[in-house]
Amino acid sequence: MGHVILRVTIKLLFAPIVLFAFYVQFHGDYGPGGGFQAGVILAVAFVLYALGFGLEETKRAIPPRFLTFGMAFGVMIYVGTGFLTLFLGGNFLDYNVLDPDSHHNAGQHLGILMVEFGVGMAVASTMLQIFYLFAGREAEPSDDAW
Repeated sequence: MGHVILRVTIKLLFAPIVLFAFYVQFHGDYGPGGGFQAGVILAVAFVLYALGFGLEETKRAIPPRFLTFGMAFGVMIYVGTGFLTLFLGGNFLDYNVLDPDSHHNAGQHLGILMVEFGVGMAVASTMLQIFYLFAGREAEPSDDAW
């Protein structure tokens, strides 16, 4: 029954933190923010969850194997967007070739959203994986243990 207030507070804050991460993610091409900031904010939501409910419970929610996939897939989205622009006849990450007929820079917005989504996924996965590794490490033995 311990830490009831802490756990209820974490449950109340978790969804708004994740929602704010998505806001920063998808608002990044119009203002401050983007993939890196959103990835860190999303990872913070799960770190907060781990602090209240334990590391093992959090690892059941997001397994480390999923994080390894998220890190690689995020980088693949970023690089894949660059190669897509190359295949469409532009330079690497030249977003204008994604929608060349647009007069409103739609290709720029689409390309930035794709790249920032990949960055956000890679950063969130990496930050949470680092937290798992640090939080799950064994304590160093004391001098008495020898």
